[in-house]
Amino acid sequence: MSYVLGIDTSCYTTSVAILNNEGQLVADSRRILQVKAGRRGLQQSEMVFQHTRNLPELFIDACQQLDTPIRFKAIGVSAFPRPLPDSYMPAFLVGEGYAKVLALSQGVPLYRISHQENHMFAGLWSANGPTAESFLAVHLSGGTTEVLQVTRRSDTKRLDIKILGGSQDIHAGQLVDRIGVLLGLNFPAGVHLEILAKTNQESLIKIPVTVRDASVSFAGPETYVRKLVAQNVPAATIAASVQLCIARAVTTMIKNAITQTSLPNVLLVGGVMANQSIRQYLFQELEAVNIAKLHFPNNVYSPDNSVGAAYFALTCQ
Repeated sequence: MSYVLGIDTSCYTTSVAILNNEGQLVADSRRILQVKAGRRGLQQSEMVFQHTRNLPELFIDACQQLDTPIRFKAIGVSAFPRPLPDSYMPAFLVGEGYAKVLALSQGVPLYRISHQENHMFAGLWSANGPTAESFLAVHLSGGTTEVLQVTRRSDTKRLDIKILGGSQDIHAGQLVDRIGVLLGLNFPAGVHLEILAKTNQESLIKIPVTVRDASVSFAGPETYVRKLVAQNVPAATIAASVQLCIARAVTTMIKNAITQTSLPNVLLVGGVMANQSIRQYLFQELEAVNIAKLHFPNNVYSPDNSVGAAYFALTCQ
């Protein structure tokens, strides 16, 4: 049995994953970066420090999950945020440097992809689709809110990604984190906000949100929600209403993108898309009424992970 290694050092998660040559996940080790209570993020230098400390420990843990000495036949790594020539972020240098040393020492190929592509390949691996040559994708996280047209390239195994629309100001994940911290939740706030929302016993508030074509503005909803907090609206109601606001906006963005492209298959990735309430709303408003075919990865592989980098390396063999 042979194996491929994937590494991803994103803004808030260090992760290592190992696939066997049949595409089965045999090791998955992750660690969320530590953010002090009340803060809404980390500086890049803090990310680099924590990734540098985490990676060796996670690599040891991943190898111990196999309980046998292994040699990799290829290594994949997220080396930059987006598949653009000038895309750069220091946090990814940690994973890339680690991957370069391993690839050189083992004499195996190294495949560099973007963090966004890593999300796409993890989604394709987990959801087992879409299988179409071209499809739509929604990438919703703390650093990205985009509706994309994705086309597979048979020559390089990579994905051509065209932005159809996105956030005009703050991202969906930023809205969740900012409101979550305002409500006293820990950062990143996504999981905590979802848990809080489940305790809501009151009617949801329809937060105004502006969508034009496949683009959205979440700055207005943030201002609106801050007023709700000042009015002492129950935190659980606010949490559930924020989820609904994001779900409504994304539904409209997808509908408009389908109208523009005539592509019905939609892959949904990113940490925000792990939210079960948002997933259920999208399914009811889109797939249940035959507007779209939605492809949700297992919610474990929606947030930041390194499975996509490993899967890409495997497909290149």
